[in-house]
Amino acid sequence: MLECLTGGSAPLSPQLSNPSAPCRRRFRLPALLALAVLAVALPAGATTTLLNASYDVSREFYRDYNPAFVAHWSGTTGEVLAINQSHGGSSRQARSVLDGLEADVVTMNQANDIDLLADRGHLLAGDWARRFPDASAPTTSVSVILVRKGNPKQIRDWSDLGRPGITFLMPNPKTSGNGRYGYLAAWGAARKSGVAENAIPAAIGRILANVPVFDGGGRAATTSFAQRQIGDALVTFESEVPLIRAEFGDHFDVVYPPWTILAENPVAVVDAVAARHGTQRQAQAYLQYLWSDEGQEIAARHHLRPRNAAILARHGAEFPPVRTFTVGEMFGGWRQAQHEHFDDAARYDRLLAADPRH
Repeated sequence: MLECLTGGSAPLSPQLSNPSAPCRRRFRLPALLALAVLAVALPAGATTTLLNASYDVSREFYRDYNPAFVAHWSGTTGEVLAINQSHGGSSRQARSVLDGLEADVVTMNQANDIDLLADRGHLLAGDWARRFPDASAPTTSVSVILVRKGNPKQIRDWSDLGRPGITFLMPNPKTSGNGRYGYLAAWGAARKSGVAENAIPAAIGRILANVPVFDGGGRAATTSFAQRQIGDALVTFESEVPLIRAEFGDHFDVVYPPWTILAENPVAVVDAVAARHGTQRQAQAYLQYLWSDEGQEIAARHHLRPRNAAILARHGAEFPPVRTFTVGEMFGGWRQAQHEHFDDAARYDRLLAADPRH
């Protein structure tokens, strides 16, 4: 979905309701035509527009963050800025940018998707993760298991998802960072729990066999679980749980397994696009502001774990301590994890191929 978000609240602009207008013209390729477009008017006299291609479950955060940055930028520079949003499964978004989606910045939930733009598209430099603090990840979350109220199936750990009689949902790891984190969380937790290395693939195979359908992104999986009532559990990010309860009611409990994965949310300027658009300065400032006190507070209010220790402590009741591992620690980084688990014919594909139901 492409959302044209700005600091104003004017009626729908005739330009943005026109399919030939700049907001929609970014979707020239057939593979992108299915994306819906929500347009809000550009402020009068807008001189600069940024497009942020982001992952599926970040809509609400950027809906609040973007106006805050627009106000900050206007007050600091006097320039009127408009920010458009595109959302989808993280890996699907990366492929869209690779295929021609003219994003000035990308804000993803895994470094692997930004590496793709550097390695295959040459759209930004390979050292992108060193351009901002915290390896260019201003916020984090953790993978958790959402269960029906009262936890009737007594799901306590990742291994429980592989028990007979359990069905659960997770997004497709081939298209969704949310799904990849869930898969790697189960694999890494098995290691942390002392499961022999040669026994882990079979354990993960049993878990995958209990997924009746792999939706393309986190929001689609949430809809299947919460609205369509499919499955006993949902693997998702901690940040999604309050949103699910707000939309679908307090019908769920959240399970924090003994070990889980730290989901780091990296950001980067798409150098080639920003250079074409002349938006390098604005794009850099837009991402840098994510580390500001205001940006970190907005993140915490949207249930993302801020990097700022004082702000994290202020919201400590919402973010319980949990034992975590990182992709770097457990899998040698995202490039290695991609190669070993998610490339075509890698471990994930082989595990699915071994189960005729998938």
